[in-house]
Amino acid sequence: MKITEVRVKLINNKDERLKAFCSMTLDDDFVVRDIKVIEGTSGYFVAMPSRKMSDHCHKCGGKNHLRAKFCNNCAAALGEDRAHKDTKGRMKLHADIAHPINAACRQGIQEDIVKAFEEELEKSTQPGYKPVDLDEPDDDVPDQH
Repeated sequence: MKITEVRVKLINNKDERLKAFCSMTLDDDFVVRDIKVIEGTSGYFVAMPSRKMSDHCHKCGGKNHLRAKFCNNCAAALGEDRAHKDTKGRMKLHADIAHPINAACRQGIQEDIVKAFEEELEKSTQPGYKPVDLDEPDDDVPDQH
């Protein structure tokens, strides 16, 4: 499996750690969107796409994010410790949608995406820079509507 394209959309917010959203194409056949480039204490790192974890209200069954204090549906009070904890004892509030299953794959993805991010950052300093549009439709995919 080979990364054949990385698209980078820079985030223009100097005070935040989130620096870009990316999409990654594998073998010219499969796209993973919403990959994040984050500035950490040791440099840039890649966060895979994730979703907020949720549970259901004990009273009405309505779906709520784990940090919610009250049900979105019936306003019943929700318990504080509804989230499972990870191996480090931290509340697990997000679940990866797509992710590498070994360290070598993670390292390869991170290297390719951070390199593309740094190249896009350099391009952004040039006159006439036009940001990448991650939402532009793929030419090869027939319209499903």
